[in-house]
Amino acid sequence: MRLRTTAVVGSLVLLTGCGAADMTQQASPFANARGTKTVTLSVQSWVGAQANVAVAQYLLEHELGYRVDTVQVDEVPAWDALSQGRVDAILEDWGHPEQEQRYVEDKKTIVNGGGLGVTGHIGWFVPTYFAEEHPDVTDWKNLDKYAGLLRTPESGGKGQLMDGSPSYVTNDQALVKNLDLDYKVVFAGSEAAQITQIKQFAKEKKPFLTYWYSPQWLFEKVPMTEVKLPPYEDGCDADPAKVDCAYPHTPLQKYLNAGFAKDGGEAAAFLKKFRWTTEDQNEVSLMIAEQKLSPEEAAKKWVDSHESVWKAWLP
Repeated sequence: MRLRTTAVVGSLVLLTGCGAADMTQQASPFANARGTKTVTLSVQSWVGAQANVAVAQYLLEHELGYRVDTVQVDEVPAWDALSQGRVDAILEDWGHPEQEQRYVEDKKTIVNGGGLGVTGHIGWFVPTYFAEEHPDVTDWKNLDKYAGLLRTPESGGKGQLMDGSPSYVTNDQALVKNLDLDYKVVFAGSEAAQITQIKQFAKEKKPFLTYWYSPQWLFEKVPMTEVKLPPYEDGCDADPAKVDCAYPHTPLQKYLNAGFAKDGGEAAAFLKKFRWTTEDQNEVSLMIAEQKLSPEEAAKKWVDSHESVWKAWLP
C-alpha cells in the first residue's frame, strides 16, 4: 500500500525504513482527547492499502462520528505498533507468519479481524507487448535467453528484475540465486517510483521484467503477462534463503489490536465487517493514483455510488 477528511485528522508518518528511526512508540495525537471517539489506522505505502483506509476512514467519520488518525509504517513494524496499541487496525496484510505466531498465537495481543475480501498475488511480469513478440519469455526457464535485452545501467551485465520498495514482501533475490538466473534485483524504491518506471518503459515499448502484484490498477493502463515460476507448494517458501517457487495466492487479512477488538465499540465492529471486492479496491485506487483525486474525494465518490455495499458494514 494518509487520508484527508473534513474533521481534524492527525497525520503521523513513521519512517521505519532503512536508516530511519523506529517511532512506533509515538501515540496518536487524539489518544488523550476528551470527549472524542478515536481510532488509529495503519496505512501501508501502496495505493490499494490507501484505498482501504480511505473508505474505512470516510465511513467511520461521516457515518459513525469518529475521529480517525492514520499512521504510515512499513509492514513488519506495523505489527509491533499494533501489538503495542499504537495503532488499532491493519486493513491489508499479505501474510507474515512469524508475526502471526508471535502476536496472535503466543502473546495474544493481536486478533485476526477477518478477510478483506480481496485475494492478493505477487509475481514476475513482462509487458504483454513483449510477451506477444516472444511467447516463451513467460516461462522462467527461458528468462536467461532475454537477459541481454533486459539489461539496464543499474543491473550491470545482468538482466534487470525490477522490485519496488525493499520493505515489501519479496523472495526475489533468493529466487534469482536459487534458480541460477542471470539477473540482478534492482529496487525502484517505492510503488510510485516503480509505476513511473513501468509507464516510461511502456511508453517507449521497451521490454522489462518486474515484480508486481494484483490487485493493482496499473494493469488497466499497462497490460502485463505473468512469467510462470516453479509451482507454489505448501512449505516451499518456509526458508527464505531456499525459496525456489512461485508466490502463493493470498486471501488478504485484517488484524486488530486485541484490546481494541474487545472494547473498540462500533469502530471495531465496523472494521470486522469491512469487506469488499478487488474491483471495488481498484476503482478507488485508480481515482487516487491516476485521476489524482484526494483519498477523501475518492472515498466519497465510491461511497456515494455503493451504498448497498457499505450499509452492511455498519454495526
